Amino acid sequence: MRGEVRSLAAGDLPWFRGALAADPVAHCFVASRLEAIGARVVSDVSVYAVDGHPLSALYLGSNVIPIDTDDESREAFATQLARSGRRGSSMVGPAHEVLDLWGRVRHAWGRPREERRHQPLLSIARDSPVAGDERVRPVRIDELDLLLPACVAMFTEEVGVSPLSGGAAGAYRARIAELIREGRAYALIDEDEVVFKAEVGAASTRACQVQGVWVAPDRRGQGLSTPGMAAVVKAARHECAPVVTLYVNDYNEAARRCYHAVGFEEVGEFATILF
Repeated sequence: MRGEVRSLAAGDLPWFRGALAADPVAHCFVASRLEAIGARVVSDVSVYAVDGHPLSALYLGSNVIPIDTDDESREAFATQLARSGRRGSSMVGPAHEVLDLWGRVRHAWGRPREERRHQPLLSIARDSPVAGDERVRPVRIDELDLLLPACVAMFTEEVGVSPLSGGAAGAYRARIAELIREGRAYALIDEDEVVFKAEVGAASTRACQVQGVWVAPDRRGQGLSTPGMAAVVKAARHECAPVVTLYVNDYNEAARRCYHAVGFEEVGEFATILF
């Protein structure tokens, strides 16, 4: 192996910023972290370097995210990950990178809770041609206790475990409150009930990533999701970043129909390994 795995150094930041900027949709989450906390993100990133020059990176936060890896760098990163043991709650990113990296470390990390191997990566760089639901608006901080149960319900339905388990209730509540204060939580609230909601979970200057799209179970099939998402796209593009992105499970046909109707286009494929 020609290179070495080492921590991202301050001198690597120009290269790292350029790597993220080369694909702002795929790298939205890590770019948002870098822009939010600057050089402090260095401690969460390893690089594969040849002759001192970084070529690939691996983000090691609550999510493990490969960045511009190739066969050689993934083998080097896999050696590091196998040695350090499983970390984070998921491995996520471009499907070909994630699935190859996961195949190299699964012997050391053990059985995952779930493998989501095909998740279309979608983006939209214009307002939707669909008329947005004008009732969808930013959530106010005094509405936190209205939004929180909907967020918990969505997370539990999507991931299979409650975000409040394992003593995480305080941290999760704080995270939802942070999104509200930043103006990145949107909802349609009808008589003190959240019937549609979505959040912008990550935002860089070039792209933002929508997460947590949810319709109350008793209101599904009533045509809320498409105009709701159209409203979220418009708000996110004008208030967060010009390109809106998300990724969706390939088997979620209802969600995929909604996003297609809103105007999202498929630009890649993600995979997620959940632990």
